[in-house]
Amino acid sequence: MTVDIKKAQDVYKDAGESVIFTTLMLNHKDLKTEKDAIAEFSDMSNSIINSMRIRDPEAQAHIAWGFGSDAWDYLFPNAPKPKELENFKEIKGPKYTAVSTPGDIFIHVRSKKMAVCYELMDQFMGILRPITSVEDETHGFRYIEGRAIIGFIDGTENPAGIESMDYTLIDDDPEFNNGSYAFAQKYIHNMEAWKSLKTEDQEKAIGRHKFSDRELADDEKLPNAHNVASKDEEGGVEHKIVRMNVPFSDPAKDITGTYFIGYSKDFAVTNRMLTNMFTKSDRLLDFSTPITGNLFFIPSKTTLEKIADGDY
Repeated sequence: MTVDIKKAQDVYKDAGESVIFTTLMLNHKDLKTEKDAIAEFSDMSNSIINSMRIRDPEAQAHIAWGFGSDAWDYLFPNAPKPKELENFKEIKGPKYTAVSTPGDIFIHVRSKKMAVCYELMDQFMGILRPITSVEDETHGFRYIEGRAIIGFIDGTENPAGIESMDYTLIDDDPEFNNGSYAFAQKYIHNMEAWKSLKTEDQEKAIGRHKFSDRELADDEKLPNAHNVASKDEEGGVEHKIVRMNVPFSDPAKDITGTYFIGYSKDFAVTNRMLTNMFTKSDRLLDFSTPITGNLFFIPSKTTLEKIADGDY
């Protein structure tokens, strides 16, 4: 099937200048009330977004939101279910573990202005706050030159522009085509230890030159360099997803990290990348501890219309 980007949410590379990631838990107390609120949000969210884009077109607001597996089962027990939507299963490597954490509703808002992110989330939560509690809220920012917080250029291997839709939009699950899977993972970094490495040792750990972003020769990389360990080459073909690494920090508290979001049409690809990272003890994990990990389904606008109309 040919995908239709007009029916899709914003599941492409656009990290934004300012970002809010929010993970919510449904109250799981009054199904009718909660389902009615979700139907209202499915109906109203696009209007809220369009209104904000008219009010401040230069802010370039982009939004994606969706459901965790338990939320889908709770809200829509008699409806079809996206075929890869399940609770993320932790990945235990020889040294480090990709943890699995709860999440019912996920919202990813980014813009050139934090004021716009705030306004959107304030309106969203006016609908969602009565039926949810907050599991995590993370405010991210664009670092200098768009680099990751560890100083390297981010997203070099990302599919660009329209090409990204070939990797993010579901095209083989008819009920849910033009939707996407989002994997969200929050890392805390040991920045003191990372900064204590010489630049050439950082480059060997990542597999790229720090300032020019050129890839190192294979014999210059560590065997578990990040751009080696995080690849998925199942079947002898390199598979891709659209990924964003968003910095966040409370610098006075010495808390600095990266919020990773990966959008894909096939979560199996993302899962293989994660499995490779953790089973091969990706060198970057010596400085980066995952504290969350959850999988969400990002519905197409067609699916949101069905939810709004009560068809599920």
